[in-house]
Amino acid sequence: LAVLLQDKGDLDGAEPLFRRALAIFEAALGSSHADTGASVNNLAELLETKGDLDGAEPLCRRALAIREAVLGANHAETGASVNNLAQLLQAKGALDGAEPLYRRALEIDEAALGPDHPS
Repeated sequence: LAVLLQDKGDLDGAEPLFRRALAIFEAALGSSHADTGASVNNLAELLETKGDLDGAEPLCRRALAIREAVLGANHAETGASVNNLAQLLQAKGALDGAEPLYRRALEIDEAALGPDHPS
């Protein structure tokens, strides 16, 4: 439902549902499970879309840390989290912080998916 509301543009309606989903994943699976990391990432993306960049940043960093720990530093989903953090930093104007992350995300994508993959 949270994703549907987000897709409909009801970001304020989606946020408590994303937060509830995260709380459920944390309680059921623990704070370092891959599904918890995906839920953290979903909430971070919503907050970024809402313009709450300061609220989104620690969540982006947490999602990245979970994916690195669970999936490994070179997994495609880890690369997506690296890219998400780079986009957030760029939106905040932290271009010097974003550039190495974009480069890292590209390296991960090329290693995981091949240099000709469209991502």
